[in-house]
Amino acid sequence: MHVRNEPRKAPETEPTWPDDIFEILQRFDVRQVPYVPDAGHSQLINRVLAERSMRAVSLTTEEEGIALLAGAWAGGQRGALLMQSSGVGNCVNMFSLTQIFRFPFLTLVTMRGEWGEFNPWQVPMGSTTAGVFELSGIKVLRASHASEVREVVEAAAGQAYNACTPTAVLLSQRLIGAKVFVK
Repeated sequence: MHVRNEPRKAPETEPTWPDDIFEILQRFDVRQVPYVPDAGHSQLINRVLAERSMRAVSLTTEEEGIALLAGAWAGGQRGALLMQSSGVGNCVNMFSLTQIFRFPFLTLVTMRGEWGEFNPWQVPMGSTTAGVFELSGIKVLRASHASEVREVVEAAAGQAYNACTPTAVLLSQRLIGAKVFVK
């Protein structure tokens, strides 16, 4: 049985929720945006890369982003980490920095291992992502539909930057779309 990656058909129009997130990050004066390249975040990453007031930093692994955000905060800048749910497990030890140093931590996580997932390797971390964050002392908010992204990310940014409460926003696989592979 041969499995090949079949490219997704582009929607008639690009989703607008990445633009909503970008506007919120700008409004909260986010300057540093570390990320691990991810199709679910690609539109947002491209917006950040094009914005002169923001610094997009491509990471080799997700936990580097937590240290980068701690350093950014020490240097007087806010940041937000973009990652996929499969990378959350890589960060468990580094999540302690959010508690020890009490810096504003916001992460936006595109989910895998749920709605329409084809890859069984994505399911274990996808099904435990919220629990890993919660056990690490990080509040979890979730957006499953485009109509709720703005409100959820706005609330998360307020918690992270105003109340100094480490917060993760889970962007559901239903929202970002399941990857399609054809046999």
